[in-house]
Amino acid sequence: MASSSFKPSATPANDRVGSVHVIMGPMFAGKTTSLLRRVNSESNNGRNVALIKSSKDTRYAVDSVVTHDGVKFPCWVLPDLSSCKLKLGQDAYDKLDVIGIDEAQFFDDLYDFCCQAADHDGKIVILAGLDGDYLRRSFGPVLDVIPLADTVTKLTARCELCGKRAFFTLRKTDDKQTELIGGSDLYMPVCRQHYVSGQVAIETARNVLESHKIKIETSTGTASVV
Repeated sequence: MASSSFKPSATPANDRVGSVHVIMGPMFAGKTTSLLRRVNSESNNGRNVALIKSSKDTRYAVDSVVTHDGVKFPCWVLPDLSSCKLKLGQDAYDKLDVIGIDEAQFFDDLYDFCCQAADHDGKIVILAGLDGDYLRRSFGPVLDVIPLADTVTKLTARCELCGKRAFFTLRKTDDKQTELIGGSDLYMPVCRQHYVSGQVAIETARNVLESHKIKIETSTGTASVV
């Protein structure tokens, strides 16, 4: 688990009781849609809300959270959550009831922020993010927040290859970096069967392409095979 510098205070700064709610799952599972629905509901009930997303995510809009099907909601774009109070201003932050966080896996200080906002500042924090990367390993700090959470919602998508429930995200390319931001051009949701077979197919294709590349380089005299 990620180390934390947050130390709980003996008494909250106000009488409000905060909470943390985690929405997670693979890509195309409707995490952002669920987040926006809950934030809108809180706003319609008269609560002051703010939505935050990472400055790393510029896929659909710079200053809005956007679902894959085009629904938008204005947001604050931050490089990290520790800059939230500075960006919003202390007075505006104090008046907030609800803080929504999209693509939460990109915020390294997510755990500390949730502790401070919910335990000390009395905020309702609703975050949405990937629980795993394309290798089905923990991605960012989302899983670290689960012990803090009042509720955890695990969403699933629909497998693009067979229509069954999709629990995993398959990367279509041979790029190996953990953070590779993209949409349906790079990723697809898949069930367990097609995740396994898809990984095998991608690895086979990679080997074929690499072999073909070596043969071309050898024939042109730019490389040799030992």
